[in-house]
Amino acid sequence: MPTLAQLHPQVVHFAVALMLVGVLFRLVSLTGRLRFTNHAAAVLILMGTVATIVAVKSGDAAHGPVERIPGVRPMVIEHEEAAEWVERIFLGLLVIEATALGLSVSARTQRFVRGAHIAAAVVGVWGSVALVRTAHLGGELVYNYAGGPGLRSGEDADVSRLLLAGLHAQAQVDRREKRSEDAARLVDEMARRFPTDTTVQFLRAESLLRDRAQPADAMAALNGIGVRSDDARLAPRRALLAAEIWVAMGQPDAAKTELDAAIAAFPQNARLKARRDSLP
Repeated sequence: MPTLAQLHPQVVHFAVALMLVGVLFRLVSLTGRLRFTNHAAAVLILMGTVATIVAVKSGDAAHGPVERIPGVRPMVIEHEEAAEWVERIFLGLLVIEATALGLSVSARTQRFVRGAHIAAAVVGVWGSVALVRTAHLGGELVYNYAGGPGLRSGEDADVSRLLLAGLHAQAQVDRREKRSEDAARLVDEMARRFPTDTTVQFLRAESLLRDRAQPADAMAALNGIGVRSDDARLAPRRALLAAEIWVAMGQPDAAKTELDAAIAAFPQNARLKARRDSLP
């Protein structure tokens, strides 16, 4: 059974969609052209406010593991405070919508309904801006600070995938910034922790060639990777890397042979053909 914290990503998307559409319908209803948007706006705002309350509660339940990541706590607090402010705005909006609904039941108070709807539209736009900002902060927390991936369940497999993603991303940055030895060490750690992952073993063979300039060791590592000859994803990748290693070892003819065999097996693969054509 998922916990409230684990449901936060699902609930928050409902809150955003329902509230933004609800406020949009309230704005449209003021034109008087699409009459159905009047009651639709009230229903959506009610549902969206409930979703917002649940989103805030689930976010509070989820912040513990995220907040313990070094350097993330200030962003977590900012996101939480923004979400609580949005919750208060939408509760106020719901009160206005309920007031408008109450006024509409009497002919004597009917003239005040439009004023209530205008007030609801104004508060709704204000709340929508605050909601978009809060959603942006949540996106930053997840994608810029890794606040969530691998941590929601706390399971070893999920945390391991988070670690693998971090090692891979940092290795790519180190390679781009010409920190070859740092990149190589990170790839070695990936290979140590994930020895049965074929894609990680490919990364290690690539690292031996590109980061450490050891083509012979790279070829030995590549030959140790078991790849089926009919694997349309990995077999071409192996051929491309083998060709790159052969070229680094000063054996372009062996690279051509490797690529020709792969092209014969996968004639539709454009990358194989392009690499073959690039060889002298």
